[in-house]
Amino acid sequence: MMKKIIITIDGWSSCGKSTLAKQLAKELGYIYIDSGAMYRAITLYFLRHHIDWTNNEEVQKALENISLEFNYNAKSGQSEIFLNGESVEYMIRDLVIAENVSEVATIKIVRDFAVAVQQKMGKKKGIVMDGRDIGTTVFPNAELKIFMTADISVRVERRFKEMFEKNPNITIEEVKNNLEMRDYIDSNREVSPLRKAEDAIVIDNTHISMEQQLKFALNLLEENK
Repeated sequence: MMKKIIITIDGWSSCGKSTLAKQLAKELGYIYIDSGAMYRAITLYFLRHHIDWTNNEEVQKALENISLEFNYNAKSGQSEIFLNGESVEYMIRDLVIAENVSEVATIKIVRDFAVAVQQKMGKKKGIVMDGRDIGTTVFPNAELKIFMTADISVRVERRFKEMFEKNPNITIEEVKNNLEMRDYIDSNREVSPLRKAEDAIVIDNTHISMEQQLKFALNLLEENK
């Protein structure tokens, strides 16, 4: 039996990180941890409880009341994020969350909180985690690091299709503006900005299928044995 490892997948919004992470987790029998969902869930909590996230003291108190965990849903065949015991997997995909999550994720105490939870989850290994700073900050010693990218036009189209199913009133311009704003905030924030780890391997999936990207990643695993 192959020794369990930690696999990190970082990259830009809507470039297929979670798709590949879920594929790998399923193929390897690993736990998939969606770090973006964690920041979205924290954002949801802040919005629900009218937390002023420019006030560090208020944020700290709020974080003390937040519990995050991932549970496997046998019906959907996927892991779902639970916020204080409630599944919020679908609520966190709203545009209002997308418009605020990058701002919330720039807050140092929020990131410290999320990283501590993530590192605790990774102690047993056998996990695939995707996000913005997983290979650089959360698991700098991960055995396999992947950095994903894709052309902005392809990313906008993918995100639009995903969001249109939940909100038919959304426009492609709104999605494009949101993605560009998130890219800027993610790569320019002071705390753990989005960047490629030196030892990460790049996968550009602009012109490759989901099957091809999975095959490529599995080949990387074989090479890293």
